[in-house]
Amino acid sequence: MDFHTHTTASDGALTPRELLQRASEAGIDLFAITDHDTMAGYLEASQFQLDYPTVKLVPGVEVSCRWSATTIHVVGLGVDCQHPAMCEGLAELDTARTARGIKIAERLASRGFPGALEGAQIEAGGGQLGRPHFASWMVAQGHVPDHNTAFDKYLGQGKPGDVKAFWPELARAVAWIVDAGGIAVLAHPLKYKYTRMKLRRLVQDFAEAGGTAVEALSGRQTPDQTAQLLRLAEDFELDVSAGSDFHRDGPYSPRLGVELLRLEARSGVWRHFESAQENPEEAR
Repeated sequence: MDFHTHTTASDGALTPRELLQRASEAGIDLFAITDHDTMAGYLEASQFQLDYPTVKLVPGVEVSCRWSATTIHVVGLGVDCQHPAMCEGLAELDTARTARGIKIAERLASRGFPGALEGAQIEAGGGQLGRPHFASWMVAQGHVPDHNTAFDKYLGQGKPGDVKAFWPELARAVAWIVDAGGIAVLAHPLKYKYTRMKLRRLVQDFAEAGGTAVEALSGRQTPDQTAQLLRLAEDFELDVSAGSDFHRDGPYSPRLGVELLRLEARSGVWRHFESAQENPEEAR
């Protein structure tokens, strides 16, 4: 299975159909496309569901929000993409992404990189605009040698292009998902590099807001890290989820699909979808 993936609808390299085909070839049975702040990837992929009958496609999205002055991501699984709460939330996030992109471009221009907004929009190709598109533009223009340098110097956490102010608060983002009938999952908790105490505060606030699961497996992760997250989920009586956070192929990128052997005894979000009908519209 894999409950955390991205397509060209946000910052992934594969189109929704290409990603669905890749999931089928990899033997993945339960699969969610969770593009950043849009369900366009899922909606496009659902048009080809009958071409890949061995893959059960779950409606998904990864919502950007704020907690303690940090950008936090919450994955929504099984959401009704036509629900007013989700439609209004995604519309707000689309506006926020546009405003954020303008601010990032202004900051880059002040450091000698004019034209960033237009260049990043071309890189996005009509998908949700994000920092990876600014990084791609900077590489294409020869401003930096690679994506890592772009983030290390200009776009990563604490750098000029790290703009957070436009995201909604954590509780609002969780409410959109829950109101739309979905399961709210705290994405890649260790990625925020919090102390153990601060991470516990985040998980507590997330649970109090209506979140019900923690991503216990995400991308490349050590067994000790997984064990830490499993204990955290148990302490707050939360379910667990798992996803590769796949964006593109690369020597250091996670492969599509996750191994659940270490989580079999846990209460997993996948149980909500294993018995769902084959029709993806009925998996919500």
